Amino acid sequence: MSTQTLTVRVAQVLVFLVWLVLWQLAASRQWLDPVLAKTPGQSWEYLVSAAQSGELWTNMRYTMFAVVIAWVVASAVGVVVGLALGLLPGVERVLSPYLDAANAMPRIALAPLFIVAFGINTSAKVALASTLVFFIVMSGARAGVRSTDAEWLRLSTVLGANKYQIFLKVLFPVATPAIFAALRLGLIYSLLGVVGSELISARNGLGQLVATYSATFQMEAVYAILLLLAVIAVVLNQLMGLAERRLLRWQPPVDQ
Repeated sequence: MSTQTLTVRVAQVLVFLVWLVLWQLAASRQWLDPVLAKTPGQSWEYLVSAAQSGELWTNMRYTMFAVVIAWVVASAVGVVVGLALGLLPGVERVLSPYLDAANAMPRIALAPLFIVAFGINTSAKVALASTLVFFIVMSGARAGVRSTDAEWLRLSTVLGANKYQIFLKVLFPVATPAIFAALRLGLIYSLLGVVGSELISARNGLGQLVATYSATFQMEAVYAILLLLAVIAVVLNQLMGLAERRLLRWQPPVDQ
């Protein structure tokens, strides 16, 4: 580990500790409303008890299952559609206004529609999260293809490359970094979409726990679950970053 990396890690730990101290002070000195003033210790006690009872792991499993399914399905469709739009500019010009309008629509407003259509189950969560992931991945793939240098395309044509070779050897490698960046962001938005759907209506999941405990003013449990969701998001982001670095080793390193 380099000195710079070690310094960053130490700074991150210090920021976390300062945040915990401020949280403790805000709760113990009643800087907030008494209903909201719960200490880190109380949230930790809930996490321990919920983990021992199985409540935490069961609901986290339901949430993460929906997150992975939505991300995989929407990412696959988004990559295909994005690459197709990037390769077919005429079709893109026709569909662009409709895609922009659909992307601008607040997806959380569609949650009741998905719940009515699919029921209060995993399908509704996957449907809502997929609408978020699809547009992110599609936009990344389309932008990646369109970022290809025109000189490379002309040179490939002059050298006798056919359309399949141009796509496989030029367009797709150029678009790959943008696709991975979109996949990385899409995974986080998949988590947000699933939890958002669970907050509105669900039989299980971490979002459903947040909604239940919020309704009964058990804020220590709410804080604990929100922190767990933040940790999950960080872990997912780090895993995607690691996969990106491993699979894109052929790319030049980014200057720090």
